Amino acid sequence: MARGTASTRPAWLVAITLGLTAVCGVEASAAQGAPTTAQPAADPVGFTIRGETRVRYETLEGQFRAGGSGGDQALAFRTLLLAEVNRGPIAAGLEFQDSRSYLDDAGTPLSTSIVNPLDVLQAYVRVDLDNVPGQKTASLKLGRQTLDIGSRRVIERVEMANVIFAYTGAYWRSVNAGGDELHLVYVSPVGRLPADRASLGENLLSGDEEEWGRRFWGIHYRRANLLGTEVPGVWAEAFLYGLDERDEADVPTPNRHYLQPGVRLFRAPGVGRLDGDLEAAYRFGTRRQTAAPTDTRDLDVSASMLHAHIGYTFDRPWRPRVSVDYDYAGGDRNPTDGEYGQFERLFGSRRTDLGNTGIFGPLTPANLSAPGVRIEASPSQRLDFRLAYKAAFLAQGLDAWVVARVQDSTGQSGRFIGHTLDSRLRFWLSPDRLRLEVGASALIPGGFAREAPNASGEGTTLFGYAQITRTF
Repeated sequence: MARGTASTRPAWLVAITLGLTAVCGVEASAAQGAPTTAQPAADPVGFTIRGETRVRYETLEGQFRAGGSGGDQALAFRTLLLAEVNRGPIAAGLEFQDSRSYLDDAGTPLSTSIVNPLDVLQAYVRVDLDNVPGQKTASLKLGRQTLDIGSRRVIERVEMANVIFAYTGAYWRSVNAGGDELHLVYVSPVGRLPADRASLGENLLSGDEEEWGRRFWGIHYRRANLLGTEVPGVWAEAFLYGLDERDEADVPTPNRHYLQPGVRLFRAPGVGRLDGDLEAAYRFGTRRQTAAPTDTRDLDVSASMLHAHIGYTFDRPWRPRVSVDYDYAGGDRNPTDGEYGQFERLFGSRRTDLGNTGIFGPLTPANLSAPGVRIEASPSQRLDFRLAYKAAFLAQGLDAWVVARVQDSTGQSGRFIGHTLDSRLRFWLSPDRLRLEVGASALIPGGFAREAPNASGEGTTLFGYAQITRTF
């Protein structure tokens, strides 16, 4: 990892980059009469074009990853451009994504979640259907696309990550007159290329390719207004997802064959009322310990997850909301017993529940038990902020702290990873067009993070970022 300190980093470059982006965005808004709502360019025959450009500077001191030391930084750029043509019930869309990172060094934890230079994110055809029995609206989307379903804990179009994931296949969504939703999906993940560390560090171009040996499918049903007018705004969800893999010549896999049923009960925040979210899922099937071609032993999979929170928004200025939460994702109780108990994250969100990611992100829904509390407020329509705390433990002491790749096979280091503090503030410099966001996080190590045999020994980790997003 980089061993420079904040004083040696090119702060002037960051300040100039962020400043120029803000000035250009404000001037563009002024030149267009500073409308309060972004409107995509359009013509009478149904052509729209929209997108965003974002720049974020991240800095980190005190590595928590195994073998890490010192500090790190990254200057990440992401540009999205979507063009869509509508012809009655049929639409075709093409979206490009360009994600790059600079100021990193040989130790920066670069991955295809941070770097994916110019490529096709979406290339789809969507058919809107008006006469499906029992449905108010229905659509079928075919081709390469992004997906956002339910709580987004299973599959999402990521926000903070510098690279958005894509999938190729079919996605059905329908809504009935009562507001109930049915989602059906059958896709193959798109492999992001290049994937080797040297190419990522140079921001080299290479076309992404579908991983046809992997299939992801799901049935997801959302019931609106479950409790009627007695308790308005309560949703119930039931779902079943599956993943099937087989090795290809250039894409080795752990040969995972999973089924994952789950349920969710949800009520969105509202002023002067309680809100909550309770989601649970169980995963079973088989997989191999590694993706190595020589690994042919199938392990029985049995793993579960749980997210729960309850909150209240006060009818006061700033609309303060206080909530308590708990996240659990199973770990492997005995890595040598022929069974696999870790609930690994597949394609879903982790930032919403577990804090800022980027070159930080110490927590993920795998081998984790983490109670917490959160405070949020919105002083105005243009400004909001939040502060969150988590006490993070390993669900199973013999399994790994997944993100850090730290493990004690004897279990003598305990299970307490540490305390995490996480914050975010967002402000619309120009409503719906130009948004500033800053955030800071800390990981104060507990016994496991200090004493495990391959722990970094770096002490407290401090992280901060600043970003500007221009939407057009």
